[in-house]
Amino acid sequence: MSAAEQFTFTPENAEMARAIVAKYPAGKQQSALLPLLDLAQRQNQGWLPRAAMDHVAAFLGLAPIRVYEVATFYTMYNLKSIGRHHVQVCTTTPCWLRGSDQIIDACRHRLGIDVGETTPDGKFSLSEVECLAACVNAPVVWVGDDFFEDLDAASMTRLLDDLAAGKQPKAGPQIKRQTSAPASGAKTLTGKDA
Repeated sequence: MSAAEQFTFTPENAEMARAIVAKYPAGKQQSALLPLLDLAQRQNQGWLPRAAMDHVAAFLGLAPIRVYEVATFYTMYNLKSIGRHHVQVCTTTPCWLRGSDQIIDACRHRLGIDVGETTPDGKFSLSEVECLAACVNAPVVWVGDDFFEDLDAASMTRLLDDLAAGKQPKAGPQIKRQTSAPASGAKTLTGKDA
């Protein structure tokens, strides 16, 4: 049987799942649903087949429909197989105003796929997502566990080239900026009295 038809946590992940559930008070173990879905998705190459959701439901003593409702609501859960690198481009207003359309176009051009598709070699999937909560550093892209900020078409293409070459690109701002400080440098609190 394939992973889509049958799923159980590996022994290591089952131990981790029990540790996650133990963080919640008695009677509130269902609160572990989000992290357990994430754990199952990571174990299953980035997506949640129904068998994985059913396993999580049984693990928490929940009706499967409760798990399906959560998994279909949040965009961080993938209900179909995705590429090794899931490129998620924020297209919410701040990112759009700062050029997310150009980021999507750069991805389409470099990868040869459209939003919602996966490259034939299975290396990349492209998605549009809503707010990634780094608006000051827009536009923002999420790949794996990393956020890449202050992108433009050229830096997005370099990022994709690095990923395709097996390199680990530097996460965070892609311009000379300290975290989310103003891109133009400090304007206030610059003196010794600050």
